[in-house]
Amino acid sequence: MSILSYPDRGHWGKSNWRGNCSGHVYKELFERLGPRVFVDPMVGSGTSIDVANEMGIEAYGLDLHQGFNAVRDSILAAVGKPADLVVSHPPYGGMIIYSGNVWGDCANPDDLSRCTSDEDFHEKMQLVLLNQRDATMPGGHYGTIIGDWRRDSVYTSYQAEMIARMPKDELAAVLIKEQHNCMSSSKQYGKMKLPSMST
Repeated sequence: MSILSYPDRGHWGKSNWRGNCSGHVYKELFERLGPRVFVDPMVGSGTSIDVANEMGIEAYGLDLHQGFNAVRDSILAAVGKPADLVVSHPPYGGMIIYSGNVWGDCANPDDLSRCTSDEDFHEKMQLVLLNQRDATMPGGHYGTIIGDWRRDSVYTSYQAEMIARMPKDELAAVLIKEQHNCMSSSKQYGKMKLPSMST
């Protein structure tokens, strides 16, 4: 397990696209894994592709707001060749509603930010990861960038659920990014008591 910390998001992508990921995360992944072909099936504002282009990596960006559905459409068929790195950055459940809000005029039923429940989200994300897996060449890597979510005193660990649902022998690493300048930084959570731990 590694801890990543970047106080700024960098110059890549659009800073006003809600929920976008720091370009430094992609840069770190690219430097560690050295992909020749990279695919982002949830490209959002294009941060990952900007970083890849800057580093000379052949990159393909797909997204629901462009008409590509990562739950139902084959990533491999859309790109036309397997990649050695396929990484998604999905919505964190309904934390930010995208279709009809950040993009488009109406709700899209396949928008992961509009899932009816955590279980609905987990099932759809498993399909996305299997889709990414199919689009990854032997010896390559696939994965996701996702945060966890606490609302109404309920904590949902999206990453733990994804790890539990995917092949155990394919987990290469878990990278944890320290959050900076986010809305929840100043929020106080009442009635939250962490259990004591012994070593």
